[in-house]
Amino acid sequence: MERPSLEFNLPDTHEEGKLYVVDSLNNLNKLNVCPDESQRSLDEEENTGRTRERMAGSNTRNQRLFFVTFILTLIISLALVSFVIFLILQTRNEVDQISSRLLSEKKNIEELKKINSIILKHLNQSGIKE
Repeated sequence: MERPSLEFNLPDTHEEGKLYVVDSLNNLNKLNVCPDESQRSLDEEENTGRTRERMAGSNTRNQRLFFVTFILTLIISLALVSFVIFLILQTRNEVDQISSRLLSEKKNIEELKKINSIILKHLNQSGIKE
């Protein structure tokens, strides 16, 4: 790229005027040489800073969200496991009650069989036939 020549023949002016003209020429030179690149780099630096701040805030929010979700999952899992243990214990108690009832009914049935056999013997001995 060719750079435009910035040499100008300046008329004799006071020192302040010369400084003003030189500053103006420097500003024009900066704008003409790399107007897009310098603006882009400044914008990128600003955007990068903002993006980093946003990402840091987003990361913090994501970590908090993950932590809260993790804690809630643990609490729900603990509640479910406790409920399952409660159901197992209740089922065991019910099975124990049923088995004890079955044993008592078995005894009652055996007693009824004995009584039935005694009645049949008594009837056979007394001579009453069917």
